Amino acid sequence: MTTEGPCPAVTPRTRARARHILDHYYIGPARDAAVLEIWGYTPRMSYAPGDEVILHVSTTADRWSYEVGRDGARYEPVLTVENLPGQHHETPADCSVMGCGWPESARFIVPRDWRPGGYLITFAAERDGDRVEEHHLIMVRRACDLPRAPYILVCATGTWLAYNCWGGSNHYEGITGPEGNAFSPVLSTHRPWTRGFCKLPAGAPRALPDRPQRPDEMVRYPYMEWAYAYGYSKKYASAGWASYERLFARWADGIGYDLDFATLHDLDADPSLLAGHRCAIFVGHDEYWSAPMRDAVDAFVAAGGKVARFAGNFLWQTRLEDEGRRQICHKYLAGNDPLSGTDQAHLVTGAWELEPVNRPGALTFGVNALQGIYAGLGRCAGGGSGGFTVYRPGHWALAGTGLGYGDQLGAASRIFGYEVDGLDYHVEDGLPFPTGTDGGSLDITILAMGLATNIETDNRIWGETQYIGASDAAFKAESLYGEVTPDTLDASARGNGMIVHWSKGSGEIFTAASCEWVAGLARGDMQVATVKRNVLDRFGAR
Repeated sequence: MTTEGPCPAVTPRTRARARHILDHYYIGPARDAAVLEIWGYTPRMSYAPGDEVILHVSTTADRWSYEVGRDGARYEPVLTVENLPGQHHETPADCSVMGCGWPESARFIVPRDWRPGGYLITFAAERDGDRVEEHHLIMVRRACDLPRAPYILVCATGTWLAYNCWGGSNHYEGITGPEGNAFSPVLSTHRPWTRGFCKLPAGAPRALPDRPQRPDEMVRYPYMEWAYAYGYSKKYASAGWASYERLFARWADGIGYDLDFATLHDLDADPSLLAGHRCAIFVGHDEYWSAPMRDAVDAFVAAGGKVARFAGNFLWQTRLEDEGRRQICHKYLAGNDPLSGTDQAHLVTGAWELEPVNRPGALTFGVNALQGIYAGLGRCAGGGSGGFTVYRPGHWALAGTGLGYGDQLGAASRIFGYEVDGLDYHVEDGLPFPTGTDGGSLDITILAMGLATNIETDNRIWGETQYIGASDAAFKAESLYGEVTPDTLDASARGNGMIVHWSKGSGEIFTAASCEWVAGLARGDMQVATVKRNVLDRFGAR
């Protein structure tokens, strides 16, 4: 099947599909039978052989079809079903919060011979010579009666859901609240993924620009400009299979790593999911986690498991309710969480490092989100190299890279950003060491690092609008120091992103704390790939 691929956003279909409230641009149903469209979702995010997949589809076409294909090193179609009767279903205004509630449209059973991986579901419809297609994605896990693969890739579905703008609201912007312009702390999984989360055309810009921002030019956000021009969600570069996990899965599939696949939602439902695997892998942007997800990782490491995290921005605690159908995260307004002030206050959906949660990310992954944040996005360290500065080139993870002290890892492929995690540190004889003041163990080894910030530099260029500004620094200042002053803002502005290694009890953790690490794999950066292989080969060995 062919992709519906870049087309001007000002066609009648995309004009109907895109809604604007102030600066909130999102994807959703046209709610107009005259507009050709098709959307679909599944009740669950992952399935095993023998499971039945139910499709909930709404289309304005009389007939529709779908194709399922494994999205690995190459795309492999495995199922095609055509000429199904189409039906257009009403979509509630609050579908992003409560779900779409569409009835069942079709179903299929996952065969035993489908290999583990991400499976793209392409919905297609035609009318009067016009054709539209949209995409959904499911994970297919290994059959439970088969031996566990050495590796398991756990997809960051908490973050996918947090950024999914389909229907109007996500954890950033939205159409909720008394004035209809607020983000929603409650999100439903029973709705389609927004355009760009499951499949992207070649050449779609990433969140990190291809070159550092010049101080004398107006700052640009090419990924948002591209999304608006071609009718995709502006959040596509922040989350989703297409921008992150897919790049690692294709790389690993192409060189023969034996992976199983799961989601963070699976981990919440089944804390024993990691048992039997040697190495749990997390890549991309993994900002949103529930306590049970995190507990499962801690238990895995305590039992001797290895964790390879090539991801950034471990920031917010969430809660899943209604058997995983709803995700809760109050974020900056954590005081509004019903658990505030109760004996369950440690489960309040705020930042991990702050009260009342007070469970720094460094206790699990060796790094903290609030010690890092932005690099390469807009004017937030926008003139940086795009790579990590190497401090300990003799470490086993850097073997074979040819890197020496002070060299840059991944600068050519722009892997440092757009959000990173770090630690409070001090320098002795030119080497960084954790101070331990922020929950980071003194046993953590810092291999490489770079600088990040929470405040966007204002170069006072006429016409320029800041996207990040200083709001995140103000939140950190208020949370940590109790007030926002020039001094507390300054103290909250500085951050870093790190590559760390940590032998934790009988387990082991390697973290390259950057969202964009996978860009190095996609762009053929051999030094980045060598580090990745060094870690996986060590952690996957018996």
